[in-house]
Amino acid sequence: MNRIQESIEQSIAVKQQILADNDLMQRVADAAQLIEASLRAGGKIHFCGNGGSAADAQHLAAELSGRFYFDRPPLNAEALHCNTSYLTAVGNDYGYEYIFARLLRGTAKRGDVLVGISTSGNSKNILEAYKVAQELGVSIISMTGATGGKMKDCGGILLNAPSTDTPRIQESHIMLGHIICELVESAMFKR
Repeated sequence: MNRIQESIEQSIAVKQQILADNDLMQRVADAAQLIEASLRAGGKIHFCGNGGSAADAQHLAAELSGRFYFDRPPLNAEALHCNTSYLTAVGNDYGYEYIFARLLRGTAKRGDVLVGISTSGNSKNILEAYKVAQELGVSIISMTGATGGKMKDCGGILLNAPSTDTPRIQESHIMLGHIICELVESAMFKR
């Protein structure tokens, strides 16, 4: 029973740190505004991540492209890892580090947004995608752990959860992602 309570308390503590960080809260608002502006201009929101972060990327893309709080038109959002035939072919033929970059090069355009999710901030395949994003004029939002890893130096908006514990970071990412989806949906549509 003690471990259950400790885990919940640790999760709450990270979220309290987020709540107390006015700069991070402003960056969350900025990320929502960037996504909204892209969508209003006909842009697309691309998400990418690995493992649990891939699940979060797919989850958040679905919140935008499906629905969140209420019925409304779909928004143009997709997770870059959803086509397993593509992933295995590119991973085999070019290398796993290029799976997101190659697809982004084929599907993104200036004014789109790429949301990279990595607890370490050091995922090579996301860093390669960022290089392509910068070439194409695609804006970047990074969701990472406390340090930001290498992704913090790639420009764009950094949403670094104040933790080094992977489960606590992922819990924070999905919370922040849900907040962004809510802000975007409520700004773009009336109930």
